[in-house]
Amino acid sequence: MFAYLSREVGDAVSPATLRRFCDGSAAMLAWLEERGVPFDASLCPYKTSYPTDRHYLYYSGNEASYADTAPPAPRGHRAHGRGTSGRLLHNRLAAAAHDRGVRVHTQTSARRLLTDGGGRVVGIECATLKQAPAWARFAHRALHRWSVKPGLYLPALGRALHRPVAWLERRYARPLRVAARRGVVLAAGGFVMNRRMLAEHAPAYRGGLRLGTPGDDGTGIRLGTDLGAGTGHLDRVSIWRFLTPPAALLQGLLVDRAGERVCDESRYGAAIGEAVVRREGQRAWLLVDAEVLAEARAQVPEQTLWFQRVQARWLLTFDRVSAPTLAAVAARAGVDPAGLAATVKAYHAAAEAGERDPAGKPADLVRPLARPPFSLIDCSVRPRPAQPAPMLTLGGLLVDEDTGGVRRAGGAILPGLYAAGRTAVGICSNSYVSGLSLADCVFSGRRAGRHAALSTEEAEC
Repeated sequence: MFAYLSREVGDAVSPATLRRFCDGSAAMLAWLEERGVPFDASLCPYKTSYPTDRHYLYYSGNEASYADTAPPAPRGHRAHGRGTSGRLLHNRLAAAAHDRGVRVHTQTSARRLLTDGGGRVVGIECATLKQAPAWARFAHRALHRWSVKPGLYLPALGRALHRPVAWLERRYARPLRVAARRGVVLAAGGFVMNRRMLAEHAPAYRGGLRLGTPGDDGTGIRLGTDLGAGTGHLDRVSIWRFLTPPAALLQGLLVDRAGERVCDESRYGAAIGEAVVRREGQRAWLLVDAEVLAEARAQVPEQTLWFQRVQARWLLTFDRVSAPTLAAVAARAGVDPAGLAATVKAYHAAAEAGERDPAGKPADLVRPLARPPFSLIDCSVRPRPAQPAPMLTLGGLLVDEDTGGVRRAGGAILPGLYAAGRTAVGICSNSYVSGLSLADCVFSGRRAGRHAALSTEEAEC
């Protein structure tokens, strides 16, 4: 696990921190199970972005591509529940917190950290709707819920639905100060919903679908930087261009405008998305022949959840062009015919000679593309509801990797302040594979909470 994740994580954290993460991974799953989160070891036998309800353990990253570093192993653990089971994970942890006496202030947002004369964080100032009229609290809750899902696929609609939510907060929110004797932990997500911050730190990622809630607006990061905290990896964004499901599409060739290979098609969706973003116009197409297309269509019913089924059928029907020859299909898509012909020739030549695929694709996915008609499926990164490229931010506040304490740019610790999850630099701040951000949230959150709880320094509140 350590060898494989070293390739994925890079220099985002130190080897010692990554080793602690790996060595404690089994105990971390057990900790979640003790708090009511169920898991299941039923292995998904094919490559997918997210397994169906028949499977809960899967190959969730670039395992096959990094087989020279570590034997491929399935490490993606999905909570046992129907559909996308994130709600189940959240609800079980929320119930566990409630059972342990944790007080939760809903409809309350953090605005400012409070410090004492020595610069130690001793509390936080919030804005809350607790004293608002009942109708305002109900409307705020309902409108916020309605704005989140449409906002994922139709951002303009999501922003329109969220405007009355913001108005209710401006009209009825009242100040609330919360004292913190042992520390404040900032765990407020990233900044994918903050268009200004994205334009400043990661301008190349303009065509992705912002995956988050209105709360992922960088507030947690800003609270830290207002006190002089340092930041890191704010330019890193995970943007996903999955080719699967269906798994048969991994047998195609992903090419750019010049007809050149983009990358190994078996790589994780974020690695593919990153490669596409770096190509001219962020354009890419997957070349398949009639046999691959037929196999892919046959796999759709069995290998997809409902939202994947919609996307796969759209991709295979409306987002492709076909023609009887490579030259003709290239011309229809706007791909250089000579470049595409050269790419296919090199691909076939390596396969016939028993040599390694030019882009490094595993041998079991290499097959001739020789049966017409040929299709080029549009896998570009650009705004489109039916075939989006979801993205989330990976950078955040600098933290001490032993405690989770927030650090200034020069390295000094801001006493009484911690950060976790996507508000902080962490395990997945260089690159992301499925589940790594959630795992880092648990790892970094427990680290910060443990150190704050055991702190011998108590603030005067």
